[in-house]
Amino acid sequence: MVKLEDVLDSSMLKKPTGDQPEALERSDSNYHPLHTFTLGKDLQYKQQFADIYFLRLTKIKPSVEEIASAEWEGTVIGGETAKKVERVLDVRQGELCWVAGTVYVDMPLKPNILEDVSKDRWISAPSTVQQYFSGDGRDAVMLEDDSGRIRLVGDVLKSHILVTGCIIAVMGTENINGEFDVIDVQIADLAPQPGRWELSIKPSQNDTTKKTPKPKDEDVEMSGSPSPSQGKKIAFVSGLEFSGTDTSYALDLNLLLEFLLGDVLDPSAQSELSHISRLIIAGNSIASEAKEHQLAEDQPGEKKSHKKYGYDSSSYNPLPSQLFDKFLAELLPSMPVTLLPGAHDPANASYPQQPIHPAMFPKSRAYAALPGAAEPGWLDTVTNPWEGEVEGWKMLGTGGQNLDDMCKYVPDNDRLGLMEAMCRWRCSAPTAPDTLWAYPFQNDEPFVMKECPHLYFVGCQPEFGTRVIQGPDGQMVRLIAVPSFAATREVVLVDTETLDISRVKIAT
Repeated sequence: MVKLEDVLDSSMLKKPTGDQPEALERSDSNYHPLHTFTLGKDLQYKQQFADIYFLRLTKIKPSVEEIASAEWEGTVIGGETAKKVERVLDVRQGELCWVAGTVYVDMPLKPNILEDVSKDRWISAPSTVQQYFSGDGRDAVMLEDDSGRIRLVGDVLKSHILVTGCIIAVMGTENINGEFDVIDVQIADLAPQPGRWELSIKPSQNDTTKKTPKPKDEDVEMSGSPSPSQGKKIAFVSGLEFSGTDTSYALDLNLLLEFLLGDVLDPSAQSELSHISRLIIAGNSIASEAKEHQLAEDQPGEKKSHKKYGYDSSSYNPLPSQLFDKFLAELLPSMPVTLLPGAHDPANASYPQQPIHPAMFPKSRAYAALPGAAEPGWLDTVTNPWEGEVEGWKMLGTGGQNLDDMCKYVPDNDRLGLMEAMCRWRCSAPTAPDTLWAYPFQNDEPFVMKECPHLYFVGCQPEFGTRVIQGPDGQMVRLIAVPSFAATREVVLVDTETLDISRVKIAT
């Protein structure tokens, strides 16, 4: 990991060479966003949320059954051959069989909507429970479909990550207590993976490849120029958490801006940074309201009184969004930005979050595409989750709510393991809508991974992590847990030719 302070120490306070630096130009961005998670304008919330589970089961169950059938076909245990049953309620006591369905984990610490309704809590806030897993044996794993539900038991379950909403197949027998004693578990594994440049044409084959157009501004100059020996890079950052009260953190954000622009580095470093063709911001660009209140209380001076009833307009602080807008406005003339919303950003709370409206950025919205435009602008405000093709690679990313919610189901904090599990389950948000707020889809389930991405990133994580996983048909996926910049001061760089990872730590 490279530290920016080391680069500064080696490049500043040197005698000028007298040579004129070469004019640099930033690498172009081959960018093809998809609109997988975009909701229509006619939103209806009258339908039942259960339809999401039925759609998910319908889409993933055939793949799970195909793998289970190939694995368990002809399996004989104790002189009995395992047979497939179509429904959960078709399981018979003492018979060796296997069945596929949706996992439901019953946890006493989970929020219960029925309990809220019974207590007249009609409008509930998002859960603040830090952990659903109790560890005292009260948690129960069940398998369900449209026919019913059966409880799963067995030591083999301890070796598998299971959360509500994932689709699995289990083999075993029903015991005298009416529970299904599991012998083995199978999942769908990685979905078919498209080839590189499948959504667009490789630049070397056709010079008319769609690229993110440069803003039409005569005063804008591009910095950076690609070198034949070096590939392009994509920068990932999340958790910027712009605040109107934390002045010490503002210096680090300013250093981040200068690093991306290459303003504080020597010509050789600027040449390297010119290969960063795009910045992807993965959620939580604005500090949370709780953090803002805490920072305000820590400031010396007169304490503001809290209004007990009604809306207190004085409590609203527009400065964080203004600072973020200024940050984007200074960066966009040099580099295109893909912006995902997060839990703290001005977007809808339910999954999938819709793009932050460009009206929130009066200084930088000129770089956004016009409504109805076919090509994305240099400021591309997208959904969370988001899917697209960047430099030929299929990418899938989120602002982190899906992974944070899944961590509450398991005793450990193996976030990369949970990211791998989502890919192998072929579902990017399995706990939605049970404990993760989601739109009640009726005709489609967009969280199902129809195709396996080449790169899967999740933002706003407590620390950096990366892993490469492989599938049965040669699929390879680079997993990236993008750390929160406010907590770690780290930026992640991805080489677009090899998908290799490097990190830069910005510290004062």
